[in-house]
Amino acid sequence: MTRIVSLLPVATEIAAALGLMDQVVGISHECDFPSEANARPRVTHCPVHDAALTSREVDEWVRRALRENGTIYTIDEPLLRKLRSDVILTQKLCDVCAVGYGTVAKLAQTLPGPPQVVNLEPSSLSDIFDDIRCVADVCGVPERAERLIARLSERVEIVRQRAARTTSRPRCFLMEWVNPPFCSGHWGPELVEIAGGYDPLGRRHQPSTQIDWQEALDARPDVMVLALCGYDIDRARRDYEIVREFPDFDSLPAARRGEVYLTDATAYFARPGPRIVDTLEILAGILHPEEFPEFASRGPDDPRVVRMG
Repeated sequence: MTRIVSLLPVATEIAAALGLMDQVVGISHECDFPSEANARPRVTHCPVHDAALTSREVDEWVRRALRENGTIYTIDEPLLRKLRSDVILTQKLCDVCAVGYGTVAKLAQTLPGPPQVVNLEPSSLSDIFDDIRCVADVCGVPERAERLIARLSERVEIVRQRAARTTSRPRCFLMEWVNPPFCSGHWGPELVEIAGGYDPLGRRHQPSTQIDWQEALDARPDVMVLALCGYDIDRARRDYEIVREFPDFDSLPAARRGEVYLTDATAYFARPGPRIVDTLEILAGILHPEEFPEFASRGPDDPRVVRMG
């Protein structure tokens, strides 16, 4: 049996979707899905995780920690050695999202085995599916990946075909951070497009980046989606109040039409794994609720998406 240590939440989700959860022996401090993951020992720590900081304070802390230390995480090395993993799942995509690949690879060489370090670094929907294949191949269950990807791809195509029937393509500002403002990147603009919209500020298949608020005003989005990295809807509500105070926010078509949405980004938008197709369906329900009523917000208590009106 392959003993797996997952150092990022999406890798844990992929392992679970492939029926490998019984082989996951260690997880990161952020892994929380599926619920059985919470019973595993956590091998990483981040001082800012669950801290009661504003988005501006988080941004400043992260920038300072990366500048001074090169990372914002610590690894419990004694625990990692004790777990005697065969495979460590990690990433190069973002130094803010998880322990850096270089740090993990260097440490792995000192561990018994040593374990195989697997890098997950998706920038597109197809990359996400390839990551699922990669984990399955390393763990010896490639056929499970193909079955899973077939089911996910079928759902994607259903959204794509139904969205193509709509007559409008709303301009959608997918916002990844509030203070300072960040546009979406990587798979975000692609999902907006498949769901029947257009993100004029998005960086398709590239890293998200900080923008000037004036750029958002100039883009005049019809719809605004707060998909704040690492935030659930309760945290997003607080940052929505910050956005409302930005200059000329009320002049945005999205604000005037009541088309501003809060999402659970930590579960969906920011997790490039199997639930990214749920993210696509959420976007379809936001952009075209008349075509996708089954995905539209179910009200203020919807844990996925809430329309602020």
